[in-house]
Amino acid sequence: MNIPILPPHGCRFPDPAQAIAERDGLVAVGGDLSPERLLAAYPQGIFPWYSENQPICWFALAPRTVLFPEKIHIGRSLQKSLRNKPYAVTANHSFPAVIAACAAMPRAGQDGTWITGDMQHAYTKLHEMGHAHSFECWYPDQTGRLKLAGGFYGVQIGRVFFGESMFAAQADASKTAFALAVPYLAECGIGLIDCQQNTSHLARFGSEQMEFRDFQMALKQLTPQPLSKKIGNGILVKNKLSVQ
Repeated sequence: MNIPILPPHGCRFPDPAQAIAERDGLVAVGGDLSPERLLAAYPQGIFPWYSENQPICWFALAPRTVLFPEKIHIGRSLQKSLRNKPYAVTANHSFPAVIAACAAMPRAGQDGTWITGDMQHAYTKLHEMGHAHSFECWYPDQTGRLKLAGGFYGVQIGRVFFGESMFAAQADASKTAFALAVPYLAECGIGLIDCQQNTSHLARFGSEQMEFRDFQMALKQLTPQPLSKKIGNGILVKNKLSVQ
């Protein structure tokens, strides 16, 4: 298998369509995780995915799992939890803590994490530039103090939010963050959420499969368009809480 090798610096990538046809989506190996390269990769449907002590691998998966924000589905059980449980959901309140928790979260069938130290550093840089965002769910402890219970993060370019990873330290926490963040992202002008891989968890929210050519066309249309409202860093929802 002839795998393209990226130079240490630069922003160009091989054709992802060829990678999908010939290498199970492996576009290239090497390069770096500079903001410039990451911001060039995502609008082409390419993202880094590798393990510690491995070279950086760049992938484009097909078909692509996506969610149209206006089509989000909230199941009855989660609706009940959203009505009755005390919680707060915030945006961009604790990005470093969220990405670190996602990296530390054990996952079935996986040994270690793809969210390496270098990845955490790179995406935190994107966050500081306004291109990566986190959403947090907080539950009160026995004293009423809010504790980070779950959340997720991703990359935003134009009107597309590229979901990266989520974690839940307590029941329903990541679901709560996602269920309330998606309508907020829609208010900000997000027209498409890239979920990368199909999972039963995302399917319950209404995710669907998109052919890679159609996905690329959507990215070409939506990533150059500006948001209608900046994604902020405040409280989105506070439910049944007496704490400030």
